Order: sequence, then C-alpha cells, then structure tokens
Amino acid sequence: MVQLTSLALLTAIAATTSAIPTYPHIFARDETNTTVNPWAGKERFVVKSFGDKLDQTIEAFNSKNDALNAARTRTVQKKVSTFTWITTRALLPDITKTIEQARAQAQESGKRVIVGLVLYNLPDRDCSAGESAGELDSKKDGLRIYKEEFVDEYARLVSEADDLDFAIVLEPDSLGNAVTNLGVPFCAEAVPVYEEGIAYAISKLQFPNVHLYIDAAHGGWLGWADNLKPTAQIFAKVVEMAKKLNPLAKIRGYSTNVSNYNPFNAKVRENYTEWSPSWDESNYASSLAPYVLEEGLPAHFIIDQGRVAAPGAREEWGEWCNVSPAGFGLTPSDTGYNNTYVDSIVWIKPGGESDGRCGLEGAPAAGAWFDEYVQMLVKEADPPLEPTYE
Repeated sequence: MVQLTSLALLTAIAATTSAIPTYPHIFARDETNTTVNPWAGKERFVVKSFGDKLDQTIEAFNSKNDALNAARTRTVQKKVSTFTWITTRALLPDITKTIEQARAQAQESGKRVIVGLVLYNLPDRDCSAGESAGELDSKKDGLRIYKEEFVDEYARLVSEADDLDFAIVLEPDSLGNAVTNLGVPFCAEAVPVYEEGIAYAISKLQFPNVHLYIDAAHGGWLGWADNLKPTAQIFAKVVEMAKKLNPLAKIRGYSTNVSNYNPFNAKVRENYTEWSPSWDESNYASSLAPYVLEEGLPAHFIIDQGRVAAPGAREEWGEWCNVSPAGFGLTPSDTGYNNTYVDSIVWIKPGGESDGRCGLEGAPAAGAWFDEYVQMLVKEADPPLEPTYE
C-alpha cells in the first residue's frame, strides 16, 4: 500500500477536499492498480442479461435444425464475458444487479471476478453522428446532472463492492471529436463538456479495485499518423484536469474499437487502410503507445473484438453501422497474442444489439435486439466458436 506521508501531498488533498470522493478507502491505493495487468488470474463476469437474449438465437438455430450453431451460441451465452452498459440514470440500478450476479459467480467459482462496465451518458453525447444521442443536454443543466446524479451515484455503487474488480470504459466515441470534429459546430460546443465530464468521472472513480480505460475510438478514426499526437495530448489534458480535482487521479489505459468492426490482427490489409500505421487494432495500440508515454500516461489497452468485419465487407473505414458480413472475433483473453501494450481482448459491445436503423434493411433502432444479425455473428465467427452442448 502507498503510505501518504508527503506534507505537500497532504496539503494539496486538504485544499481540494470538497472535490475528492469521500469514500474512506480511496486513499488506500494499491500500486498494482497500474503496474500489474488487472485481468490476469481473474475470472471474467458473464453478463446474464446478454445471455438471456441469446435464448432467442439458440431457439432460431434449433428451429432450423442447426444444432452446431445453437451450441456455439450457447458457448457465448454461458462462457464469454461482455460489458454492462450504463447509459442513463435510470440504468444505474443495473450496477447493483451486476454486482449481485458477479458475487454469485465468484462464490461458485471460488475465484476473484473482474466486471466490465461502460460509463456512457455525457451531455450532448454522440455529437458527430446522432444514432446514440443521450438523455442529457448541456444547455439544460446537463453537466451538473451528469456529475451529481450519474457519476456520483455510479462511483458510490462501485465503491461498495471491493470484493470485485471493475474495468470501466469511459465514454465511448467522445474525446475523438476533440481531435477530428471541431469543425462540426455541435461538437465544438460539446467537447469542453466532454473533457470536464470525463475528468470528473476519473476523479471520482479512484478505488484500488477499479481500472479506468479512456475510450480511444479506433484505428480508422484516431490511428492516422497526424492524429496520434493530438489524441495523446487530449488524454493528458483530461487526466490533468482530473488531478486538479483529485491529486491521486490516474487511469489504467485506453479502450479501442468499441462498437466497431476492426480486427485485432488483420489477415488482409484493406485498401482503405493505405498510408495508415494503424491498419488493425494491434497496430493502433502500438502506434499510439509512444505518444501517450511521452505525455507521462500509461500505455495499456483493451481491444474490443465482439464484432469483426469480414475481409472486403467494407468499402471504406467510415462504414460503422450493422456491417455485413461480420462475425464474433477473438474471445476475451489476456494471453495468446504478441503485443505487450495490450491488457486484454474484450467484448465491450454486446453482439446483436443494433447500431441503429442503418447498414442493413430492417435494422432496428440503436440498442434494440437484432437477432438475425447475431445469428450471422455466430456463423461468421473467426476463429469459429467452440460448441457447448447441453
């Protein structure tokens, strides 16, 4: 444990007491929080609500006498960890439900469990797209509501479960707008709100068992050579803002490819990746890492492989909505690949939840279940999923 004996640090803490979370164990920081891979040696929480939705997929395969793909779907249902998305104030109780279920899994397995959560409710969310616009408006007191009614409660709930570990992804597809979309008037107004909101969340979520990953979009967005340094600088700015609220503020690293379709290691280099050093997500992590290190930040990544586009499925990188054909990618693991910057392969976006009414005819609204799509993800999985027979 870190012993806080520095008079200077104590003075700084005293000066900012009102801004620091009041949870007593915040000061018992474990240095392994940023020096040891938090995924190593832990069991991953298998989200029950996602598994329940897959009952429909299993039934659909069985109705076609496709026992193999039904069994492959059962593997996802019973064995593959995904993340729980907390996207509105009304969904905050899902953290409590998740904690209860994760504790039950830990009791059954006898192992410490790590739980994946997404914190996703910034005011003016999704400023450059609009398919995932949120509940809060910065012009209607949204930032205060975000801090006091969303982040504070989020932190309180997580703080009460120090028997579990949490990997929390902070605000997918937000800070990338600070690098590339300031020419969009709505984004130009939203970015300062994003920066302040994420900094506040970082300052509030400083617990030994919580591992924070700022979202870093994906290689097709921020991985171009000219975008790497500005991306690192934005992350450094936000972390520094967090430190002004809480001198102990730190992050574990970054999440990439959340809700996108890029492979971890591309088998085929697509034409639209020409001239990019980040033609797949492993190369994106390796390309961005030196720049975040230069800014004094850690260089640890988790890479979403919950959905991966088949080679040739996209004509350009900007195709992001219900891409077809696509399949489940590498299953979650902290081993088995050769990139020391990567903490883990993860499935952050639950496969089967629609990206929006786009991409494929008949696609439902963003977040709605799209069973035909998840059937494709099972059949097109690369590598093929192992079957689990009842």
